[in-house]
This record gives sequence, C-alpha cells and structure tokens, in this order.
Amino acid sequence: MAAIVFALLSAALYGSADFLGGLASRRSSVMPVMIFSQLAGLVMLLLVLPFLPAASATGADFAWGAVAGAALGIGLMLLYQGLATGKMSVVAPVTAVLAVVVSAVAGMVIGDRLSVSAFAGVALAMMAITLISQDGTREKANAGCGTAPGLAAALSAGVLIGVFFAALKQTSPASGLLPLVSARLAALVALGAVALWRRPPWRIGRDLVWLIVAGGALDIFANVLYLLATREGMLTIAATLTSLYPASTILLARLVLGERQRRIQIVGLACAGLGVVLLGAG
Repeated sequence: MAAIVFALLSAALYGSADFLGGLASRRSSVMPVMIFSQLAGLVMLLLVLPFLPAASATGADFAWGAVAGAALGIGLMLLYQGLATGKMSVVAPVTAVLAVVVSAVAGMVIGDRLSVSAFAGVALAMMAITLISQDGTREKANAGCGTAPGLAAALSAGVLIGVFFAALKQTSPASGLLPLVSARLAALVALGAVALWRRPPWRIGRDLVWLIVAGGALDIFANVLYLLATREGMLTIAATLTSLYPASTILLARLVLGERQRRIQIVGLACAGLGVVLLGAG
C-alpha cells in the first residue's frame, strides 16, 4: 500500500513540474530552464539531507544514481522541448506510456513477472502512443507526411525516463537519498555538455524564475517519492503508477491554458489509462 501511495504522490508532483517546465520553456530556451531547474532541485535536496537519518551508499549506488540522473536529465530536456513545441496534452502522455513499456521490460529482466493483463497493458500503451499523437497537424516540410509536433522528442524522452526508472531501482535501501545527489550531479554534467555543444541563449526573464525554481523543487521531491516507492514494491508497479503524471499535466493545461483534446486523443488517453492500470495489476 505504501508503494502505491508514494508512486501516486510522485506522479502528481512530476506532472505539475512538467507543466511548469513546459510553460517556462515556451518563453525561454529549454536548456537554461532545464539546468537551473535541476540546480534548484539539487539545492533543495542538499538542504533536506542533514535532517534525515544517516545513510551509507556504496560506489554502485552512486553509479546507478549517476546513470539514472544522466538519463533523466537528457530525457527531461527532450520532454520540455516537446512540451514547448507541441501540445502538452499530447507530449506528456506519449512520454509516459513509453517509459512504462521500458520499465516493464527492465522489470522482467530483474525478476518481475508480467501476467496476461500486464502484457495487454503494454499493447494498450503502444496503441495509446499512436492515437494520442494524432492531433491533426503535419510538418510542412514533409507535405502532410510528418509527425505531430514534439512527438519525436516525446518518444526519445520516454525511453530515457524508462531508463531512469529502472536504474534508480538498483540502488540499495541503505543508501537513503544519497543516490539522488549523484543523479542530480550527473544530470547537470550531461545537460552542461549539451549546452556547450548547442550554445543556447541564456537570457531568462525574472518572471520565469519562480516557474523554474518551483518546477525544480517539485521534480526533486517527486524523485524522492518514486525512490521510496521502488523500495516498497516492484519496479513495474512503481514506474507504472508514477507514469500517471500526465493526468495532472493535462488537467493543468486544460484549466490554465484552455487546451482541448480531439476525440481520437481522448480514446488514446483512455487506452493509456487502462494500459497503465493493467500494467500495475500485473
């Protein structure tokens, strides 16, 4: 029961963080938004650690944390890029269901055994990716044969976030939250390397600072809750329930931005929801 509660709370915070990150990315370059958001989360984590029980992490714990952080850092960069260029109500669910598929496969490798219902959930998740991406737009350069805006970024982000889910599961309970420190540092290094290559503009308006800081804080606490969920239950269940985060992203996008979904997207969202439930049940 604790794993379910932790995972659902994590989902709510992840979705809210993605919404704030998407808003900031629409008014600034994605890269500085990501880097400063990750930095804000790291500061929050370091402020909290001294008040927690002592933990002992091994080199393997820090290594798995670093793998998770690098994957999440690049994955979130791609996700925010997708949120900035496409509809939030499309990009967020596509990323989530693909992350579930990757996590389910990783779970099977480390010992999770999926039932028939779980395999059905994987199939529904893949169907949802196809349906949700049908937003009626096409890339002009491809003369009607392109993909929905932000879809390529969403697919890549989904794989990397799935890697994050799986890697963080490998850390030991005795390590406490310490693997999240190496995760944040690795994310900053990975994003910094990409920034040096892309050389994006770094100007950020003062009105965006609160969005970035709030998004970073929500994201790191979502990380904490997910880590706790993986230590209380199976990877497949923790990752699946955490991947319900698009629900809060879509709710906020509808309430704040007035985004509407087409019928086929609503069907896709229903498939995604049912797929997530079936995966969790398995």
